[in-house]
Amino acid sequence: MFTPEEPTRARKEKKPPVFPLAKWDAFVEQHPYGHFLQTNQWGELKSAHGWRSTRASLINSNAELVGGAIVHFRRLPYGLGSVAYVPRGPVVNWDDRDLAVSAVRSTSKIARTRGAIGIIIEPGLLDTPSDQRTLQEARLFQIDVSVQPRRTIWVNLDVEEEVDILALMRQKTRYNIGLAKRKGVIVREGGADDLTMFYNMMQTTSERNIFAIHPLDYYQTFMNLFASSSAHMASLLIAEHDKRPLAAMIVVAFGKRATYLYGASGNEGRELMPTYLLQWEAMRWARARGCVTYDLWGIPDEDEETLEANFKDRDDGLWGVYRFKRGFGGQVVRHIGAWAQVYSPLRWWLYAQARRIKKTSGLTA
Repeated sequence: MFTPEEPTRARKEKKPPVFPLAKWDAFVEQHPYGHFLQTNQWGELKSAHGWRSTRASLINSNAELVGGAIVHFRRLPYGLGSVAYVPRGPVVNWDDRDLAVSAVRSTSKIARTRGAIGIIIEPGLLDTPSDQRTLQEARLFQIDVSVQPRRTIWVNLDVEEEVDILALMRQKTRYNIGLAKRKGVIVREGGADDLTMFYNMMQTTSERNIFAIHPLDYYQTFMNLFASSSAHMASLLIAEHDKRPLAAMIVVAFGKRATYLYGASGNEGRELMPTYLLQWEAMRWARARGCVTYDLWGIPDEDEETLEANFKDRDDGLWGVYRFKRGFGGQVVRHIGAWAQVYSPLRWWLYAQARRIKKTSGLTA
């Protein structure tokens, strides 16, 4: 269930307005701290797959929208209640500490009012001591489970020519992109009819690399919401050779940032290097839409010295992913991670124990 927003006030106001969906999305898209995980489309997606979502708006004395968040609620097992979760939010000017603290506290208040045992917030912030102090001032504490990637690589697309992006890649990566082209691999945009093929390829990839995936209807819902003619934020890109699909990915363009969200490859034709050409074409697709940053979405949470010292020898976890992604150049960045506030200490403790046993947060937003 995706419910209407619940406005709160940055300052005293008699009748805070309720902003329409389109105005919220426009606010998030143009905001420096905006992210597609804070769009109404993402809220609808999660609401169709086991969550309840609502919006909270922070409004100033001039009735202007200055911050807010989409908050997701997940029912927990064993009668523990529900937990609230905010991915890459609240969307607010984090450089204004008073405003940022107000946004966090307002978001937390709505979660508590709706009966959550606690809230987990993963802001769109990089890991700095200053921003840590802001979250602490908002009465949050850091937890050891991140739902979204804690560390990632950002590729700069804000260059004069496409060749300038290639120039910053490692030589082997450039070679593999060229090899795929020379061998006749092409990349095309897929449609609804290609989603079953994509899902089958995702299953193959998950079995090969041992990771969980969503059911088919999740990806169908995602594409209906994000790749529709009105939204046009996402694209399914497919690498083919002689009309045979070899690899595919879903990329999202929102604001000035594009994100490599889901990727899959078959067991055949890997020597043709389709995944390299696929990433390159995704960057070109993103750049054509005005994006200046391409987020490769997740590498091992280790410092660069450790990453470079170990990537040749390790294949566990995301190490194989890092070996692939490092070749595209870019900057390794680390987000501030997940922070929480607890309203029911006993039930939160039980939830945390169950989470440790399962070695998962129980959240997949």
